[in-house]
Amino acid sequence: MSVTVRFAPSPTGFIHIGNVRTALFNWLYALQSGGQFVLRYDDTDVARSKTEYAEQIAKDLQWLGIEPHRVEYQSKRMASYDEAAQKLKDAGLLYPCYETADELERRRKIRLGRKLPPLYGREALKLTQEEKAAFDAEGRKPHWRFLLPNFESDPFTTKRTEIVFDDAVRGRQAVDLASMSDPVLIREDGTYLYTLPSVVDDIEMGVTHIIRGDDHVTNTGAQIAIFEAMGAKAPQFGHHNLLTTISGEGLSKRTGALSIKSLEEIGYEPMAVNSLAVLIGTSENVFAVPDMAALSERFDIASTTKSAAKFDPAELDGLNETLVHALAFDDVKERLGAAGVDISDPRAQDFWTLIVKNLKKVTDAGEWWPIIASAKANDATLEGEDLEFARSAFDYLPEGEINDQTWKSWTDTLKEKFGRKGRGLFMPMRIALTGRAWGPELADLLPLLGREEILARRP
Repeated sequence: MSVTVRFAPSPTGFIHIGNVRTALFNWLYALQSGGQFVLRYDDTDVARSKTEYAEQIAKDLQWLGIEPHRVEYQSKRMASYDEAAQKLKDAGLLYPCYETADELERRRKIRLGRKLPPLYGREALKLTQEEKAAFDAEGRKPHWRFLLPNFESDPFTTKRTEIVFDDAVRGRQAVDLASMSDPVLIREDGTYLYTLPSVVDDIEMGVTHIIRGDDHVTNTGAQIAIFEAMGAKAPQFGHHNLLTTISGEGLSKRTGALSIKSLEEIGYEPMAVNSLAVLIGTSENVFAVPDMAALSERFDIASTTKSAAKFDPAELDGLNETLVHALAFDDVKERLGAAGVDISDPRAQDFWTLIVKNLKKVTDAGEWWPIIASAKANDATLEGEDLEFARSAFDYLPEGEINDQTWKSWTDTLKEKFGRKGRGLFMPMRIALTGRAWGPELADLLPLLGREEILARRP
């Protein structure tokens, strides 16, 4: 059987690293099996779905290295959902309910007061045709519920009805249909909730595996029942753990927390995001994986733990730094140009080799280029004896070509002349040459500056 998976985001905001965890799990599973990855926009919420969000989701996935084999929009498939809904109505499995939100809330409180579970009591099934016509006449629109198969003959006498499925992450799972209300599939305004379009699409698109967050585990029983009501076999499910913030809060598209768009804009490497999003909350050690192929080799959906995983941006920083330090000049040439580095300058490649070990992000190189190419920074200053020492030190710059031995020769002389060593010698010279108290090896920096520029930086 050919594997087909899907990622079905709602284009109602910018997707975050928690959403991408699901996308990556599906993408890597497809890679491992030689299967197909479907990007399916759940855009039936007309009021909140926006084209710009869908376009950004596509850009985010491309940046991360996820390339859908097929792209679908639920908003373009309404005819299929209408057909499925009619099929369920004709079978008596989708029934109209006229209760208002206030009426449902009152019933819920009454059941809780009687120490009963707050389940829908299927009162709408008792409505006569005359009562339904009266509601219609007064302009009340029904919502439609799916009748769960949790009874023998009388829908008002439910019995324990287990839906059992083998979860690719969590193992054997059992959901009792008698413990839940009949799910609403169609709103009062005629629009569809997620459930029915999702089942219809999974059937028609040949989805074989549904990999998603474990907040959907309890939905699975009802969805399997709908698959069977539609005459189809449900795909295999796999529910992975969710990501939270470091403080334990859930991630939300509404707040924009840790959105992929913002992580790209900050300057993170896509594989830093991918590595952390996939490996955190699994039995694997979290480390910087260089590419998707290598990540696919490390990925094992069954190794996912059952508890939520906390996403720590500090871990992302460490992974990003590791990846940046391994990048060659040709890997980053275009990005360096965008960051303000003059890549036509003959010194550009040597500059990258010099500075890369001091960078956390590629874009940080843009801050260093002016220090190398034109003038030192003003981040640190010299005073007192350190200032006098640095001024005098420039008188002892060795003659001849400035090369990788110049710094050693210069500092040997300064130690002898001034009796300084260690930080007392190196730090004033670093500040004098770069205007910063940290940075690349000065032995490698001097040849890039050249004699004229070095002497021009005398404090």
